[in-house]
Amino acid sequence: MPGPAYPAVENYRFDWSALDEATIRAALDKVAAAGPQCASGLDGSLAGRTMRIVADGGPYGAGPTLAYRFESGGRLTLSENGGAEIGAGYGALRLGPIAFFAHLIPGTLRGYAVALDEASGLVTVIELWFAGYDKRKREVMRSVSFGYAGDMPVSEERHKFSNRVEGKGFYWKQDGGAETLEYYPSIAYTHWVELTRMNKKQGYSAPADYIQLSETYDLYTRTECEFSGIFQAHVVDLNRAQQVGLRIGFNAADELEFYLFRGEGEWLGQIAKFEQFGDQVAGPMLPRPGPGQSAAIDATAKGARAVYRPLETMPKMSKAAVAAAVKANTLVFAKRTGAGDGAAGMAGNSLPSSGGLAGRNATIRYDGGPVMQYRFDGPEELSWRRDGKGDWTTARYRAWESVPGVFLFGHVLEGMPDYDGHIVCADFESGKATCYNGYLNTPYFANEAGARTLFGKLESEGVPDPGNARHTYTSEMLGRAITYNYSPGLTSMHLYSTPKTTSWIIFTPQGSGGLEWCGSGAQVKIRDGLYFLYWIEEACNGTLGTILINLRTMHDAGIGYHCGTEGLSMSQVGAQCRHAGRFDVERFFADIV
Repeated sequence: MPGPAYPAVENYRFDWSALDEATIRAALDKVAAAGPQCASGLDGSLAGRTMRIVADGGPYGAGPTLAYRFESGGRLTLSENGGAEIGAGYGALRLGPIAFFAHLIPGTLRGYAVALDEASGLVTVIELWFAGYDKRKREVMRSVSFGYAGDMPVSEERHKFSNRVEGKGFYWKQDGGAETLEYYPSIAYTHWVELTRMNKKQGYSAPADYIQLSETYDLYTRTECEFSGIFQAHVVDLNRAQQVGLRIGFNAADELEFYLFRGEGEWLGQIAKFEQFGDQVAGPMLPRPGPGQSAAIDATAKGARAVYRPLETMPKMSKAAVAAAVKANTLVFAKRTGAGDGAAGMAGNSLPSSGGLAGRNATIRYDGGPVMQYRFDGPEELSWRRDGKGDWTTARYRAWESVPGVFLFGHVLEGMPDYDGHIVCADFESGKATCYNGYLNTPYFANEAGARTLFGKLESEGVPDPGNARHTYTSEMLGRAITYNYSPGLTSMHLYSTPKTTSWIIFTPQGSGGLEWCGSGAQVKIRDGLYFLYWIEEACNGTLGTILINLRTMHDAGIGYHCGTEGLSMSQVGAQCRHAGRFDVERFFADIV
């Protein structure tokens, strides 16, 4: 059932209504004749003009030919491809020489947004329609084509997809009051944070287009796939941080939003790009079959592009199914089969494991949590007891010493009803300890991990008493982008967009940012330059990932905790890292760090 337009629950947790075509059409028909409005007023300079637009190219071939007559009172008539004239309402705004206008086609599920550069005569046409994705008819589809205005092109130049916006970040405030942080770490995706419409603790990722209109102006689009399905586009002046744009789609209250906006912004920084020098490779990324998908995909279909829909392929298990899978197979740090650590995949470049805890005894007292007693019986076996009760339990563990005296170790707590795993950062020089307590049987899918952050103190021979001092949440990772090369050919970048969000970007073979997703997380400072982080791949595959990253050596060690149909696993994670840059966003989150 619809609720608030912008709910407190995270977007990927909201139960979006499955709107049908009749409901969508009825809502569009109510506004098609009037056209979109704007909180700060529309531009009327197109009134009285006629215009022929020929979209003769683009990623999907030639687009439409559109003949417009703009009338007074926000009305126009349109002929598509030489067809009969249709009347509709429209709205227009200007940004420098760019005229941006949008309208619906009455009686249909379609419309257009057009960016015309009157200095060059070049045009980008975005055709929009609903009900193009059968599983979510509310999701707006788009097809982009490029062309010119007039009877004949003045040159062979056209607007083009470009990677020049890749790596930038902006703060935007629209004339209607909406404020967002927008990160552009990819040529095909975007990441944004709603500062006013929603809880700013969580960021989101969605497919995007980045189109260069001129040396000064670009056009950006975002479709909130997997969420509301709302489409947003804006022309941006990169130098002045100004925008004009369109927002169309149904919010969480199933209300149609259809309006134009102006915005003022602030440039927040530029992170590194990893293409070859001079490489201007750009999107859109074309679709391809993903895991578990066997159906043929037509990459040349109108509007086709790669969209990350991880929830469609994630096994969604019940508590009973999780119990059976865990009982059948629990694998904790697969044993070595030869020389070295036996690490592969996500741990090919990890730190070597350490035997430095072997022979030690320790107690960790977590504030408001359990008291964990440990006997480290060897380099890969420990015994644990909780709250001083019951018998000792033997468990397999692994440990890594990221800096002298600071160990990361993890183990599964056999016998716990939610199959808990403890992933612990213990500082034997300060007496502080922090645990990411992974667990299953979470509310949405029983196999999707949850995480609790436990702060406490470490007691062991020769370790000082920290008193009330603890590791703490930190803003020092906020806005950073770090690349992680786990093994040859397996590299991603993490963007710490909010104090409680991690977004991950997968690189294309050319080194461009590609597909992107995000989930909740935490950022804890252990020492200067040493940070303990987690992220959960929510509505994706349910994995809890943790890393202890040393920003001075740019090397990390980590532990993954995952449950699927194959069982429960705790495994090594680790990578060689690069600092890709940092966005200036701390001030937006001063109240929640």
